[in-house]
Amino acid sequence: MFYCFYFVILYCLNLNGIQKPFEKTGRNRKATRVGKKRLLIMPKYVIEREIPNAGKLTSDQLKDISQTSCGVLNQLGTQIQWVNSYITNDKIYCVYIAPNEEMVYEHAKLGGFPANSVSEVFGIIDPTTAE
Repeated sequence: MFYCFYFVILYCLNLNGIQKPFEKTGRNRKATRVGKKRLLIMPKYVIEREIPNAGKLTSDQLKDISQTSCGVLNQLGTQIQWVNSYITNDKIYCVYIAPNEEMVYEHAKLGGFPANSVSEVFGIIDPTTAE
C-alpha cells in the first residue's frame, strides 16, 4: 500500500513541474522531501541542435528522428529523459532531464544528432512570475 502511495506522490510531483526523482547523489542535483523520503532531483538541460531547414522537416522525417532518439534513450537507461523539443527554421531546441551534461552529449553522439550547445536550466519563468 505504501509503495503504491509513494508512486502516486511522485506522479503528482511530476505533474506539478518537479522533475523525476533520482536515487544517486551528484553535484548538480537538488533535494526535496516527500514525507520521510529524501528525493534527489536531476537537472534539466536545453540542447540547441543546428539543423538546416529544420522547420521544413516532414512529419515522417520527424517521426524517424523521434524513433531514433527513443531507441538511444532505451539503450542509455532510465537516467535520461526527453521532455520535448521546439522546432524553428534552422534549429531544434530539445529539453532533457539527465544526471549530467555528458550523458546528453552521449545521447547525441549515439543518435547521430548535433548538440551545438547544452545548457543547464536553473529556473523557469512565465507570465505568472510577474504577479
